[in-house]
Amino acid sequence: MKKKLNPNFVTGFSDAEACFHVSILRNTKFNVGMSVGVFFQISLNKRDKSLLMELKDYFGVGNIRYRKDGVLFYQVFTVKDLKRVVEHFDKYPLMTKKQADYLLFKMAIDLIDNKEHLTMEGLRKLVSIRASMNFGIPESLKEVFPNIIPITTPELNNALNLNPHWLSGFTSGEGCFFIDISKSLTKIGVRVQLVFRISQHIRDIELIKSIISYLDCGKLKQTKSHNNVELSVQRFLDILEKIIPFFEKYPIIGTKLNDFKDFKEVVKLMKNKDHLTESGLKQIHRIKAGMNRGRIS
Repeated sequence: MKKKLNPNFVTGFSDAEACFHVSILRNTKFNVGMSVGVFFQISLNKRDKSLLMELKDYFGVGNIRYRKDGVLFYQVFTVKDLKRVVEHFDKYPLMTKKQADYLLFKMAIDLIDNKEHLTMEGLRKLVSIRASMNFGIPESLKEVFPNIIPITTPELNNALNLNPHWLSGFTSGEGCFFIDISKSLTKIGVRVQLVFRISQHIRDIELIKSIISYLDCGKLKQTKSHNNVELSVQRFLDILEKIIPFFEKYPIIGTKLNDFKDFKEVVKLMKNKDHLTESGLKQIHRIKAGMNRGRIS
């Protein structure tokens, strides 16, 4: 029998890929003229079907839905089933600012569970909650509730005490193992640079700093748009002695594991100085071509 996912891994992966959503749609069948719903969702490429199945097995509720473009959705809809999701995230809190959306999501679940959404007052509360979540409310809702005031976003007091399983889960969603091959003035005329990175919105800059401190390597970089920050590890010894051993001990799960394995193979080639030979470079080019977006399966 396959062992269930580590709960900290589940939270880390959810910090990277999950969405807490409140749906409010026009529906004349209801006295208040609106139908409401809440759902927890993780969407992945069909290549990661097995990981979605493991997540469904972990929570023990929900369904997996297929879309024609190859995207799969794990979704939990009913208030009864969502209480299982809430139980998990209350015990194993999210570490990113997504925690704020989760706390608002909990408020929406409680409101619906108490049938408050069936009154105009309760519906306005729900719209106010939705207005502070994710990307706010759509124009269609603004037309119906033009004077709605978004509820105050809950204050987060998360102490950023990272768990290694959380980090492997977060990396399984947000991490990138990259090989850069460029021209150089060296004898062979080519430079091979290994890069491990994790990118996030700038609102989670403190979390990225905490990951750098936890791994004891890497640098903080900010994108040109200044909306995103990233942890970037490029020093070969750090990758060899810190990054590789960490993810061997706390494995990545999903298709990104294949990128890590390829990345590790190039690390081995570079450790043996094979990247300084023509045959070694050809091998690295081949490996790079099949990684990340170049991976077929």
